[in-house]
Amino acid sequence: MKRGFQAGLDERRGFSLTMFSTDELEEIHSATLEVMETIGIQVFCDEAMDILDGAGAEVDRNTNTVRFPQWMVEDAIRSAPKKIMLAGRDPKHDMIMEGRRVGFTNFGAGVMIVDPYTGELRETTKRDVGLTALVCDAVDTVDVYSSAVVARDMPETSVDLHEAEAFLSNTTKHCQHIDLTGGAGARGFLEMAAAIVGGYEELRRRPVVSALVCPVSPLQLHTNTCEVIIEFAKAGVPVNVLSMAMSGASSPITLAGTLVTHNAEVLAGIVLAQATRKGAPIMYGSSTTTFDLTYVTAPVGAPELGMISAGVAELSNFYRLPSYVAGT
Repeated sequence: MKRGFQAGLDERRGFSLTMFSTDELEEIHSATLEVMETIGIQVFCDEAMDILDGAGAEVDRNTNTVRFPQWMVEDAIRSAPKKIMLAGRDPKHDMIMEGRRVGFTNFGAGVMIVDPYTGELRETTKRDVGLTALVCDAVDTVDVYSSAVVARDMPETSVDLHEAEAFLSNTTKHCQHIDLTGGAGARGFLEMAAAIVGGYEELRRRPVVSALVCPVSPLQLHTNTCEVIIEFAKAGVPVNVLSMAMSGASSPITLAGTLVTHNAEVLAGIVLAQATRKGAPIMYGSSTTTFDLTYVTAPVGAPELGMISAGVAELSNFYRLPSYVAGT
């Protein structure tokens, strides 16, 4: 089992960056609660609206708007586990997520690749998925495999399960699927993982897989995202709720303003998970960055992404939730 170093402890033996004071984090949190309670989140999933309605949210089905009372958000933050384990097929790759412990994963999910043998730029295939998992399995500094590329040669209706078969067969590290297509894909992926470990109870005890889902900025949870959150919460398997807002485009231009809407999106997903099953393991995620007006892209190597990720890490520590943030 791996217990990574804790970055930013008071002893200051390693590099650390403090983005906000405690008072500033309180202000961001308070603003987030106000947004969630007065403006709300648009939820495009009947099952999710039913769950949230039953848990105490105000649901307007005519506009698909869900407004979250403050107590509901606070209760979800308290009930979410402060520490989770991302188990490996081989226990030596077990990874603990808590506090300021640091681990690393690869980026994903690419749709084009420069062929390492021919130099050709081409679409990625199922074989590429397996090979990226094999590479990450061999690299000591990669703790968790995230589905690195998309199997674009597979049928759209089952591509997520083809990808899972490819990467699960090529690494003994924990696998996070970042390309599940909805509830059916989530159930199939969980069934595959349960078969690997010997049943759903063992999977809950030793989750060798997890999933990543993305709200749609600004302030929306769509059907596929909700379905994956619900299925993983029911199974007691970790899910990473990761916003990919773009400051200046789908979120405010300021760092604090972006973090407010980002925070509302992620917390909405966390509330849904906890309303589905109290204590469901979750991760507070971010790949939020700025918007490049020149090239009309979301640059993931921009300095602003690093600044936002540092702010998100501060927020997740403020909530005492495991975090997953994009690097530069």
